[in-house]
Amino acid sequence: MARAHRVAAFTLTLVVLYILALFSFVPVPFIDVNSSHQILPLIPWWLLVSFGSYSLWCLGWGIFTFRDCPEAYHELLKEINDAKNELRTKGVTVD
Repeated sequence: MARAHRVAAFTLTLVVLYILALFSFVPVPFIDVNSSHQILPLIPWWLLVSFGSYSLWCLGWGIFTFRDCPEAYHELLKEINDAKNELRTKGVTVD
C-alpha cells in the first residue's frame, strides 16, 4: 500500500469518526455531552488555523534560511552578456 493510500485511509477514518461523534452516534469518552456539543463543531476551524500557522512558519523559515549565491549571480550575468554578444554578432539589436 502506497503512502498516499495509507494517508487517505487514515484521514477517511478520522473524518468518519468525527462525523459520527459530531452527530452523537458515537459518544466521546471522558467528555460531557454538553461539552462535546460545544467543542466538536470548532475542531475543523482549529485544524484550519493550525495548518495556516504551520504554513506561514514554514514560509518564514524558508525565507530566513535562504542562502545568497553570489557565484551563481555572476555566472548568470556572464551568460546573459554572452547571449547578448552572440545576438549582436548576428545583427540583432539588444538593449
